[in-house]
Amino acid sequence: MRHIVVIDTETTWTDDLMSIGAVIADGNDYSIIDSRYYLVDPSYRMGGMYAGVLHMPGTPGEIVNVRSEVMADMRRWLKDRSVEAIFAYNAVFDRKHLPELGDYVWHDIMRIAAYRQYNARIPETALCCKSGRLKSNYGVESIYRLLSGDRWYSEKHNGWFDAVDELKIMELMGLPLEMYEHAIIG
Repeated sequence: MRHIVVIDTETTWTDDLMSIGAVIADGNDYSIIDSRYYLVDPSYRMGGMYAGVLHMPGTPGEIVNVRSEVMADMRRWLKDRSVEAIFAYNAVFDRKHLPELGDYVWHDIMRIAAYRQYNARIPETALCCKSGRLKSNYGVESIYRLLSGDRWYSEKHNGWFDAVDELKIMELMGLPLEMYEHAIIG
């Protein structure tokens, strides 16, 4: 069984990492196997645009610790679950904030979901660049709405919930994991 992890990070007003949501999934059917929700101390107490949703009901138990301990725990957890690849929507942002995971292969879900050649649900009337990427409305919220048909969906901006939703985008795309080889970031 191939295990992948989908990660979403949230940052403070000063661009410091304050939370990480991580969901390990089966790479064949994108079903959730395990998840973690980390709060980085003391950054999470400093505030940020989405600090108000850090402690949303429904998240798994928060793991609160200093950054070095959070990252050590996360690396152990990923190794124990045989995870070799990381996925994120707009992965450049998350990878920039997690240099401790730079030795993993990172894949950008957006590089598949926002492109006509991969996403059959993009309407013919949608404005796209010559590359096939939508010119606008290709964030998590817009793509989730397009794929799910849920026009009321709203991104929560809580790292754990957002990681779950980004995994759901992969599931709704219905593409085999191999297609995301086109979305590796360096």
